[in-house]
Amino acid sequence: MKRLLYPLIASALITIVPFLLTFEKGQDIVRGLFGYEYFTLLLFIVLVRNKVTRKFLRIILLILLTTTLFVVSWIDLQNLLAIKGWNTSWYGIIPFITTGLSMAIIAPLKPFKFNTICFILFVALILHLEAYNRYAAQPLAQFPIIDYLERIAPKPVQRKEIVEEFRQKYSVTDSVTITRNYVDTLRNNVIILVESWGIPLDIQQFEKQLEFFKGNTNTVGIHNRMYSRTRTAEREDLIHIISRDSITKQKDTLFLPKVFNNLGYQTTFLFGGNSLEHYRFKYIKSIGFSEAVYGNGLNDRTMTSMIDSILADSTQKHFIAWTTVDTKFPIKEFPDIYNSNIDAIDSVYTVKLQNTLAQIAELAHKHTETRFIVQGDHNPILSPTEFQNKFYKRWVPFIILN
Repeated sequence: MKRLLYPLIASALITIVPFLLTFEKGQDIVRGLFGYEYFTLLLFIVLVRNKVTRKFLRIILLILLTTTLFVVSWIDLQNLLAIKGWNTSWYGIIPFITTGLSMAIIAPLKPFKFNTICFILFVALILHLEAYNRYAAQPLAQFPIIDYLERIAPKPVQRKEIVEEFRQKYSVTDSVTITRNYVDTLRNNVIILVESWGIPLDIQQFEKQLEFFKGNTNTVGIHNRMYSRTRTAEREDLIHIISRDSITKQKDTLFLPKVFNNLGYQTTFLFGGNSLEHYRFKYIKSIGFSEAVYGNGLNDRTMTSMIDSILADSTQKHFIAWTTVDTKFPIKEFPDIYNSNIDAIDSVYTVKLQNTLAQIAELAHKHTETRFIVQGDHNPILSPTEFQNKFYKRWVPFIILN
């Protein structure tokens, strides 16, 4: 055990010294207590120095490992200076001093076996990951190469926070309980979840989508999805209230279809795909719909016709939920989501989405006595990364019609 202290102290020396010498009051830099990469290199330097019998090979390996140790130390210093916006100047001597001292610290150390080194490194990594989950503000280990690669990597477009331009024009909320806030218990309600409809970064593109609903729009807004999954959206959009039993402390969820069933409504769920997808037939039944209609391959146009026929029955009040399928990724024209042409995907997706929105607008215009609540389930998460970067993460639109 004492032998481990030498490389640990040496690696901590290389890690902590440049941090202390560049320290400023109030700085916010998360820093590990010891350098995992230094620790690894030092263990193998001791192994090579004592176990490799061929002199020429030993010298070559030691030069290579020592040079790598210095390079990693230099990169670590540059990471610190880059964060602070400082030039290298006299700080450039730090890696020479710290790596030299670390080599001196491990000079009397006897080597571990190769398998033992691998085991030690594995345990050290697991301990670091576990500790980091609990104490993220003070990690055990430092990884200079990983930090460097992250620093030089191209920075993606900011997609998490909605810009002020959207906030000035539309209602923006973190709440997922949109449906229960807008359903009307005195008339028909149609809840529509549009597949892969997210908020585009380009506000003009979003406004172009809204043009289909001119004349019928009651409210337009943007809300956040905690989970980018259609099956989750189908459930959370229909939650009426979540309660906890005072005795058992178990949670119980009351869904809107059960509420409308008790009010005498006919509650219907429609989906143009297969009922086996995501085991939809199971959770849709548990939500409380009195009937579920699955198209097994029917497009959105056909499903809007079905809804039109249901709403034509004026002798019965209806509560309808429909999840669209035409814009579902991977789009059938582009089954390879990694190597397809982005512009071509954008063009096809835009046409499909416009068609679906136009069909919904047509339906809402025809049934002006019915409340329509239209939302996106998530942004196009199963599309190529470049295409995903055109949309905000986890932000979707909601539109209240009539």
